[in-house]
Amino acid sequence: MIEIEATISWLRQTHEAFTDQRYSRAHTWHFDGGADVAASSSPHIVPLPYSVAAHVDPEEAYVASLSSCHMLVFLAVAAKRGYAVDSYRDRAQGVMEKNPQGRLHISRVTLHPRVAYRGTVPDAATEHALHHEAHEQCFIANSVRTVIDTLIEH
Repeated sequence: MIEIEATISWLRQTHEAFTDQRYSRAHTWHFDGGADVAASSSPHIVPLPYSVAAHVDPEEAYVASLSSCHMLVFLAVAAKRGYAVDSYRDRAQGVMEKNPQGRLHISRVTLHPRVAYRGTVPDAATEHALHHEAHEQCFIANSVRTVIDTLIEH
């Protein structure tokens, strides 16, 4: 078993009444390795100025974590199969919509990986198989109900 931990910190500003719902949603994510990430609610959900558009919101982090996990597993799978990857870039997109119960959820995440190789380049079918294997082994993808698609870009 592996335990994962993060500390999330928020502090009400002295000028904020709070109960009027006019308070900043800016907060900080503290990770065990020492990284601090400025976070906030999404301006799509909580309007400015109560959200901070420049900060990472949980929905963006969710999409990014799916993409990051897929990439890390893909790199491991590609290396194991003898493909040398020079670069990997993904423009991951999430769709938030209401579920049958009327609650918002991220229903679909589409990954758009663009991979550059050195030396032997896998054909389209092999690259698709590498991504499929990465998806099957991704811890985050195995933990969620969100539909995750991969559209390989060249």
